Amino acid sequence: MIEFSHQPVMLEECMQGLKVKEGGVWFDGTVGGGGHSYEILKRTSPSGRLIATDLDDCAIEAANKRLSKFRGRYEIYKSNYKNFSEVLEKAGVNELDGVLLDFGVSSFQLDERTRGFSYMQDAPLDMRMDTKSAFSAEDVVNEYSEQALARLLKNYGEERFANRIAAGIVKHRNGHRITTTGELSSIVEENIPAKFRHNGPCARKTFQAIRIEVNGELEGLGEAVEGLTRRLKKKGRICVLTFHSLEDRIVKNVFRELNTDCICDKSLPVCVCGKKKEIEIITNKPLTATEEERVKNSRSTCAKLRIAERI
Repeated sequence: MIEFSHQPVMLEECMQGLKVKEGGVWFDGTVGGGGHSYEILKRTSPSGRLIATDLDDCAIEAANKRLSKFRGRYEIYKSNYKNFSEVLEKAGVNELDGVLLDFGVSSFQLDERTRGFSYMQDAPLDMRMDTKSAFSAEDVVNEYSEQALARLLKNYGEERFANRIAAGIVKHRNGHRITTTGELSSIVEENIPAKFRHNGPCARKTFQAIRIEVNGELEGLGEAVEGLTRRLKKKGRICVLTFHSLEDRIVKNVFRELNTDCICDKSLPVCVCGKKKEIEIITNKPLTATEEERVKNSRSTCAKLRIAERI
């Protein structure tokens, strides 16, 4: 197995966005290799505390090694960030000074062939963030109906040829299970018209859709962003890094809702809904990586950073 590595995306923008300062309690929803967490702990020294979560055992092991010099100031829980209420209760924490959510797949997960996240390498059809989970990409590809597969590819992959690809998958699995990423990639390629194959491998959207389904990435995402934002102290900040339009749209809508005051019919003389504005949106348009970072780290190309402050 290769060493876990993950280059944190938009590191300085995240630190500036969080307004990281000495002390406080901070939450990192996906610790990954510990890149963002390391910088938070460094900049909040000597008394800042970090609560982090991750589902990937390799990530947690790597982060513990990277953060070892800060031992006693951080805790990493093997849990989904969506379980933040339970995690914060275990940590004895109620309010937070800052929240960072990074929804990107780590470089390690993509590069470690056996994890089956990449359509560029032949590997077992897996894609599980939590390798102890019983549900994998192989189950989706072989057990979902043609209609369910097409719907999945449309909704989570925004794949224009979803129906053709779903039909191709069902045809190929007739008589034997599809068990490798290479076989799935080939099926996708076969079912995309030749004139649309000129921009390189065509399986990215299909793999994205299946990965999202396997890991339940969009389920409860909006509720978690909303809930964590409400755990912020006054003037506390939340930074959310997304890597595809589905995630970004959810975060944008949550921020818009929290930024809205009274939603009563304008014909009413007084407010009866009681809704109060809860945040200031710091980024009316999401921040993106600099050209220099995009050259150094191609995985930052799709990143969008949205920032909000509790009022």
